[in-house]
Amino acid sequence: MPIEPGLRATAELTVTPADTAEALGSGTVPVLGTPRVIALCEEAIVNALEEHLEPGTSTVGMKVQIDHLQPSVIGTPVEAEAVLETIKGRRLSFAVSAADPRGLVAAGRVTRVIVDVERFLEMAQHPDDDQDS
Repeated sequence: MPIEPGLRATAELTVTPADTAEALGSGTVPVLGTPRVIALCEEAIVNALEEHLEPGTSTVGMKVQIDHLQPSVIGTPVEAEAVLETIKGRRLSFAVSAADPRGLVAAGRVTRVIVDVERFLEMAQHPDDDQDS
């Protein structure tokens, strides 16, 4: 299936102590941590692309812009949604949001890049060999 703007998916979690800012080292408060919100949004993106990528390819994060708007306490269900907005070559830009029963928790944009997994891992091990690609 082709990758086209409008592609969308969701991901869900119920906040646990392991998801908190306190546990993630991003704060001292036992509420959903911003790094976990970002991971949930990226999980929604991965879900959206799951059946659309060519074998041997994946996506990697390039840019994240998130506004974390309200806290979610332990035990709260949170759902993230990702919607593909633009495609520029291998760059895919998604509008992302997360909400809990009280409303919008976070919103922003995430850009991911399609990569050949084998080549990407090779470049990661030898970064100076192929800087112009």
